[in-house]
Amino acid sequence: MKAAVHNAYGAPEVIKIIDVDRPEPKAGEVLVKIHAATVSSGDARLRAFDIPKPYRLIGRLIFGITRPRKPVLGYDFAGTVAALGAGATRFKVGDAVFGSHGFGSHAEYKCVPEKKAITHMPEGMRFEEAAAIPFGGLTARSFWRQGKLEAGHKVLVIGASGAVGSAAVQLAHNAGAHVTAVCSAANAELVSRLGADHVIDYNSEDFTKGSDRYDIIFDTVGAVSFAEGRKALTPDGVFMAAIAGKGDTGAGFKAKFNSKQRLIAGSYPETLEDIEALRDMAAAGDYVAVIDHEYRFDQIVEAHHRVDSKRKRGNVVLSMIPKLAIAA
Repeated sequence: MKAAVHNAYGAPEVIKIIDVDRPEPKAGEVLVKIHAATVSSGDARLRAFDIPKPYRLIGRLIFGITRPRKPVLGYDFAGTVAALGAGATRFKVGDAVFGSHGFGSHAEYKCVPEKKAITHMPEGMRFEEAAAIPFGGLTARSFWRQGKLEAGHKVLVIGASGAVGSAAVQLAHNAGAHVTAVCSAANAELVSRLGADHVIDYNSEDFTKGSDRYDIIFDTVGAVSFAEGRKALTPDGVFMAAIAGKGDTGAGFKAKFNSKQRLIAGSYPETLEDIEALRDMAAAGDYVAVIDHEYRFDQIVEAHHRVDSKRKRGNVVLSMIPKLAIAA
C-alpha cells in the first residue's frame, strides 16, 4: 500500500509517499481503507518536532531521539471497513466509519481497535467531512469537560477559527455559554456563524487589557501564557491551554497556593463516548467541522505547508479517494 512517511524531523519536504506493507488486523481490531484524513497542527508539530522547550527531552524519548519512531503521521480518518480481526463484532466489512486513533492515517489502510474512538459515519456525509470531525471536536469536548463548562458561563476562545477553536466555539454555544472569540477580522463572520456572541480582532485589541472577565479562557493555539491570560479571568476562573507554553506549569503550580484560579494544560485521550456524541451532533446539524482546504494524497507536502502557514481556517483534509461519498 501507499503511505506518507517521514524518516527525519524537518520541513514538509521530509515527507515521501512510498510503498509499505499493508497492516493486518489483530484480535479486536478492524482494518480501515482510508478515504480521507486530516493533516492537523499536531501532525505538523511532530513532523517538525516543534515541541515547547520544557517538553522536548521527554518528547524525544516518546517520539524518537534521532528520527521519528512512528514515521506515518495522521490520527483522524474516515473510510470503509476492509477486514475484521478475530472477535471484532461492532462493524461489518463495508461499513463507513470515522474516528481518531494513534498514528498511521496518512496511508491507504490502518488498523484500529474497535473499542477505541471509531464509529459509523452519519448518512449522506462525505468522507472528507467526517474525517474533519475528530481532531477539533474531541480536543474541545475533552477540555470543556475538564474545565466544567456550564450554561451561563462567560468563555473566551483564542484561535477561534482554527480546527480546535471552531469546534470549541460551537460546543460552548451549544452548552449555553456566552462565547467571545479571538481571531483575525477576516474570520469574524465565520466564528459568529458558528455561535460566537462577540468577536475580538487580536490585531487591534488585547483582551488581557480590557475590563471583561471570563469564567473560562481556552487558548487553542498557544498564543498567551497563563500568567498573561489569568488577568482576564474571574477570581475562580479557569485557563485552558491546548499547547502549554514556557512557564505555564510553574505559574499554574504557584496559582494553587495564592488564588482559586486554575490552569488546565496538555492533551486528553480520545474516547468512544466523545466520538459518538460528535457524530450525533453532526447528524443533527448541531456541529459542523470547518474545512479550510482539501488536498489529494499526493499533495500532502502542500497540505503540511498550509498548516505551517498558521492561517488555515478549521481543518486541512487529505482526499485519499477523491469525490467518493456515502449516499443517503
